[in-house]
Amino acid sequence: MAKKWIDGTVPRFLLVGVINTLVGCGAMFLLYNLAHWSYWLSSAANYLLGGIVSFFLNKYFTFRKREWSWGQAVRFAVNVAACWLLAYGLAKPLVLQLLAGRSLWLQENAAMLVGMCLYTALNYLGQRFFAFRK
Repeated sequence: MAKKWIDGTVPRFLLVGVINTLVGCGAMFLLYNLAHWSYWLSSAANYLLGGIVSFFLNKYFTFRKREWSWGQAVRFAVNVAACWLLAYGLAKPLVLQLLAGRSLWLQENAAMLVGMCLYTALNYLGQRFFAFRK
């Protein structure tokens, strides 16, 4: 059972994730902390920019899908949107409750970090078994 879930795609997905994180997460924290965008707009920009990078790297490098399909692109976009909404929707109230009484800046930055972790796990499963399924 574990072999079905953990194979050669996992290290490639994690490597793409590092690249994706540098692009998307960098934009998210810069937009939130320097441009003073909201929590939701900053995290959405992360996944819009990172999603574009992630789509092409995961399609061709991680899951080695060479053919082009609008279906894959649509499934990928649906997966990213669903994972983002779920991960960040769960992270924010959880962290706000855990860090009650702390500054909103700390709460929202921490929520974005927790949301990133939740998103990564959900996104891998969604890409592997939905967006780029065999």
